[in-house]
Formats: sequence, structure tokens, C-alpha cells
Amino acid sequence: MRVRQEPDVKIGLRYRWQRRFLTWINRRAPPARSVTLDQRRIFIFPSRVGFFFFLCLLVMLLTAINYQNNMSFALTFLLTTLFVIAILHTYANLAGLTVHAVRTKPAFPGQHSEFDIRLERGRQRDHYGLRLAWPESTECVINLVQADSVEVRLHTAVDRRGWYNPGRLLLESTYPLGLLRCWTWVDLNLHALVYPQPLASADLPGLATQHPDGAALPISGSDDFYDLRNYHPGDSLRQLHWKSLAKGQPLQSKQYAAYAERSLWLDWAMFPGVGTEQRLSHLCYWALVFERRRYQYGLRLPDQSINPGMGAQHLEKVLTALALYRGGSPTG
Repeated sequence: MRVRQEPDVKIGLRYRWQRRFLTWINRRAPPARSVTLDQRRIFIFPSRVGFFFFLCLLVMLLTAINYQNNMSFALTFLLTTLFVIAILHTYANLAGLTVHAVRTKPAFPGQHSEFDIRLERGRQRDHYGLRLAWPESTECVINLVQADSVEVRLHTAVDRRGWYNPGRLLLESTYPLGLLRCWTWVDLNLHALVYPQPLASADLPGLATQHPDGAALPISGSDDFYDLRNYHPGDSLRQLHWKSLAKGQPLQSKQYAAYAERSLWLDWAMFPGVGTEQRLSHLCYWALVFERRRYQYGLRLPDQSINPGMGAQHLEKVLTALALYRGGSPTG
């Protein structure tokens, strides 16, 4: 029994230390859309090469003491001074940088979402070997030399609908000698929207329509006469019905019509007995199909309704409503 409990104890201790560390770093570097790096947000520590270099200095110092060799003392102190100067230059390579959150790109589960950030230098100082990455994203190494700012795009795989938070961004550098690692973790409060996974269904039962096929709707600018209505200030002179005025009747305006295509409704009730996530996936699939076929379509959810329309903006509105249904938390 004790052997089985030891791993649980280790996991519990690790979890508590992680909680304490996250609490400490959130207090030291709270989330923000724009972060300027200073001594509170920058950490510096010897790298593996730096530890090996320090070990070599220790061996050289012991050798110099043993043999009482002045040249060995001089070389050891010179390299130690080089190590101290490297600390200042490594820190200065990150100090003064401002990291801005720019934009994100929505994605479907299984795809890679795009996160755009911008690095801006606050002083006329060059920055070299800057490595940026989120815990589960691609990484990028850049130099900020000729321009005052540069945009960086990182890709991260997403797996579930709703808002995806990539975590804290790692920005680090070992410039100039690689003896020290200078880094920071910044939370840019950047979230990417993840749509439901499109799932095809064999049929679309109970398809509701707003207008029958070939229904005539009043649309300004059409050439097909539809009806007369009372004059409203601002009506075009070309639409005035002068014959009714000549007969002593009130001034009227002509209405023109165009034949509207069928407006479809994607309804939550179309898939009875199906789980929440599967319904959202089916509705997402048919929204993409209707948009590809250039149909006008609307969406009815238990807590929201979107009028029929089409186009990229309408599709984004529909997919966003599906992604954020019940707060974007997958349920059964």
C-alpha cells in the first residue's frame, strides 16, 4: 500500500508547487495585451554551457592555487570578468522590449490556430537571437536590428470548441556568448476561437423555410413592379406614381420586387435524441454546406436566433454562436 501511495504524494507535491509558482508569477507578471519587459519580468540563470564554463573556472582556480602560477590566476580572473560582463549583455538583450498581442485566427478542432504578436524595441538598441514559443506551439527565432518592430506568427494545434488559451508565451535568449539564459513568461491574454468539428449527417430533417421558392419580396433597385404604397419623404422621383396624383388621389410611390431564393433555417430541434456536441457538429457542417451553395440560412439555438443571411460575415457569426454555445464548454 505504501508503494502505491508514494506516486500520489509526489504528484500532490508537484501540483502544490506548480500552484504556488503560478500564483507567484501571476502576481509578478499579470495578464496584459501589451507587456514591456523590465527587471520584474526578466529572469536570468546560467545555461548548461554556463555551468560547464563555471566548472572549468573552478578547476583553473584550484590549479592556479596549487601551482602558484600567476598567469593561471590572471587567465581565471579574466574569464570570470567575461562571465560577469556577459550577464549584463544577456539581460540587456531582452530589457526594454515590448510584446503586443495582435490577432488570432479561428480554427476547427484538429487544425492549427494562428497567433500574431508584435515585438517592439523601446530604445535604439539591437536585439539578437530572440526565441518565442508557447508550450504547444511552433517556435520562431528572430533578430530585431534594422526595424523598430516585427510581427511574429506562431501556430498551435487546437482540440476542442470554445476559447483556446495557449498559456504564457516564452521569450528567451542566450546572446551573446550562450553562457547565460535570459527569459520571461508573459501572458498576453490572447485567446483563439475554436469552432465545432463539422460532422456530416445523412439527412437534414425538418428543414424550415422563411419564404417559399419564388416568393416576391420588395427590394429597392429592382425593375419588376410589385405594388403601390403611400408616399414617404425621401422617395425617389422616379418611383412616384403621377397618374394617381392626376386623378386626385394621394401621392403614391411604386414598389419594385425581386424573387427571393429560399431562406433556410438550421434549427436545434432538427436532431432529436442527439448529444449537444454532435448537434453542434451537424449544424456546423450544414452551415458550411449552405454557405458553399450560396443559400440564405438562419440559425435557431435554445438561447439564440440568427436571422437568415449569407456571406463570410454571416458564416462567422453562425460559427461563433455554435462555438460559444453554453460558454464554449463541451458537454454530453
